[in-house]
Amino acid sequence: MTDHLILPDYIFETSWEVCNKIGGIYTVLSTRAKTLQDTFQNRVFFIGPDIWFDKNQPTFLEDQQLYSAWRNHALSNDGLKVRVGRWNVPGYPIAILVDFRDMYSYRNDMYAQMWNDFQVDSLHAYGDYDESCMFAIAAGKVVESFYRYNLNSESRVVFQVNEWMTAMSALYIQKHVPEIATIFTTHATTIGRSIASNNKPLYDYLFAYNGDQMSGELNVQSKHSVEKQTAHYVDCFTTVSEITDNECKELLDKSADVVLMNGFEDDFVPKGKTFQSKRKNARKKMIHVANQLLGTHYDDNVLIFGTSGRYEFRNKGIDVYLEALNRLTRDSNLKKDVLAFINVPGWVGEPREDLKTRMNSKGSYSTPLECPYITHWLHNMSHDQVLDMMKNYGMSNAPDSKVKIIFVPCYLDGNDGIMNLSYYDVIIGNDLSAYPSYYEPWGYTPLESIAFHVPTITTDLSGFGRWVNKELGHQGNLVDGVKVIHRSDYNYSEVADYIKNAVAEYSGYSNEMVLSVRRRASALSKKALWKHFITYYYEAYDKALRKSTQRLMEMKF
Repeated sequence: MTDHLILPDYIFETSWEVCNKIGGIYTVLSTRAKTLQDTFQNRVFFIGPDIWFDKNQPTFLEDQQLYSAWRNHALSNDGLKVRVGRWNVPGYPIAILVDFRDMYSYRNDMYAQMWNDFQVDSLHAYGDYDESCMFAIAAGKVVESFYRYNLNSESRVVFQVNEWMTAMSALYIQKHVPEIATIFTTHATTIGRSIASNNKPLYDYLFAYNGDQMSGELNVQSKHSVEKQTAHYVDCFTTVSEITDNECKELLDKSADVVLMNGFEDDFVPKGKTFQSKRKNARKKMIHVANQLLGTHYDDNVLIFGTSGRYEFRNKGIDVYLEALNRLTRDSNLKKDVLAFINVPGWVGEPREDLKTRMNSKGSYSTPLECPYITHWLHNMSHDQVLDMMKNYGMSNAPDSKVKIIFVPCYLDGNDGIMNLSYYDVIIGNDLSAYPSYYEPWGYTPLESIAFHVPTITTDLSGFGRWVNKELGHQGNLVDGVKVIHRSDYNYSEVADYIKNAVAEYSGYSNEMVLSVRRRASALSKKALWKHFITYYYEAYDKALRKSTQRLMEMKF
């Protein structure tokens, strides 16, 4: 399929999430790395921020011999402080971390130049704009230095940048090293996310929104400016789903040249007996936590339901998940008791000592602890959105309720003090999951869920949900492994009922039916492996290289 495409000799890619796990982009890059390494062995370079400085960075394996001559040159001649090594993910691609703190002294000059060259408005910058752009400029300088020292004009090189946070590096390269083809990928538009987060209707009025006007109203002018101008200037502009492409067309006045759907590798999913052992261990731990917190005596027959991800209460559908659970408590069709977990990091304080004491004892308890719905104390117990909604609805995990909610408000890194399991070692124990997002450009969490054979509920406002519908040829149903609910700006209540009904339906499935749905969920996940989606990246590389060649020819005349 790639015979007619021009492919690069070298690939550089930058993101805040290189060797720095924050969200879904880490998964995009880290799982794609092996596929790229297989084709472009040691010619793929990921550039990330050196925010750990002299401390050990868990996912970065420094190699002081790797490109040591260039590293010394970069420091002595270009004033760049870089560390070179390998990203500790499958494929072990080369990673370059850059200390960007020295860039601040040139900030105003850089912003002025960006305005003069690309009309990027940095006058309204605040918060993380400066930090992001200083790293972006540093990343651009790293690529420039490496190219000048190690490569030449005969080398076909592409430089891909992710999100507005690194967009400025593509513009820097466009001016200073025009021989390099540039690709900009937005995973979510600044304006789209802001509209959704501010409880404004995004989809019905998308055609009527003016991105520039809304950026002023929502106070994100500079972020929007660098995102929009980069989209227009780079050799190839990309995004991650059709639904986000619609945003780009309306809010950035630029459609994507290529849609790069987010694949993944399933090598993190255990196989055979290891899978069964991990699933059994996860369920045992979750049920144990629940029993000690609630003073209950659930066994493995309980239905474990879960959601997870970033704490974006409306955008990720946490609000409608809770709404559905509240309604489920009164549903006579529910055939099993339900333990509903919310694995979403909040402003976490300490793991609960009273819960730890119970968990470490060998006793059995019949009375609940105080606040029997949360595993860790929060710094903002009285102002947390999950807890506030539960309080407003009177959802206190009453002993006679068939639905119990447990909020795990911490990163599941294996050392949280209560669960002490990594994220993947927890979600493998779910029976069913739900990610009923209102704003979700792609959606890794439901994809990861089905990779672990856990059927999921999502919406057609996520890129993943739309992909499922297209792949199946119809709207996804629970029996397919993924139920895709139609969601709009105004059908919140219907969505809650759809979720409630799906859980009640699943609770009545026979063991044979459950196994069938779990197999279908797993099979569907394999259609999203990188080996199927990487061709879109090759198409983007081809478009960027052809455009950069044309651009260079125009510059000569």
